[in-house]
Amino acid sequence: MRRICVFCGSSPGRDPVYAEQAAVLGKLLAERGIALVYGGASVGIMGVVADAALAAGGEVIGVIPNHLMRVEIAHDGLSELHVTADMHERKAKMAELADGFLALPGGAGTLEELAEIWTWAQLGLHSKPLGLVDVAGYYRPLREFVDHMVTEGFLRQEHRDLVFVDPDPVVLLDVFETYQPPDVAKWTS
Repeated sequence: MRRICVFCGSSPGRDPVYAEQAAVLGKLLAERGIALVYGGASVGIMGVVADAALAAGGEVIGVIPNHLMRVEIAHDGLSELHVTADMHERKAKMAELADGFLALPGGAGTLEELAEIWTWAQLGLHSKPLGLVDVAGYYRPLREFVDHMVTEGFLRQEHRDLVFVDPDPVVLLDVFETYQPPDVAKWTS
């Protein structure tokens, strides 16, 4: 793993543990020599994960659409900052740059990025690992809903299992190091 893309919020969230764990992840990536690819902002837990990686000597690559340069306040201390025309180009660039994907807590944008990259894996458009850093059980309701999708026949168990979940990013990064993508077709029974 040379680069990990981290999806996360441009807000800090209500519980300080979200920012604390974002800092832990940023530092961990730098210590392992893994570059951080993320949304390019200086605010929220996006800013925290980037600042922690930079403070630990890591490489941090931001990708931000032009229309969010001021709204999300683009980080001005990054190793690289890619400015894209729109959100679609942003996600494609982040996916291109990354060898794997992690999601910290975040809002609708984080959920949308996570869903798209997961769908791409399900469709065989990439074979990179994907994980949820389940800080303080943040993703528990989503996991319950995903189980419901499996129960109701809208998602196969094999596709559910494309997403690794753990509160400890060390565990997730260890899984990523030995990840072998499953050979699972979307439309087989």
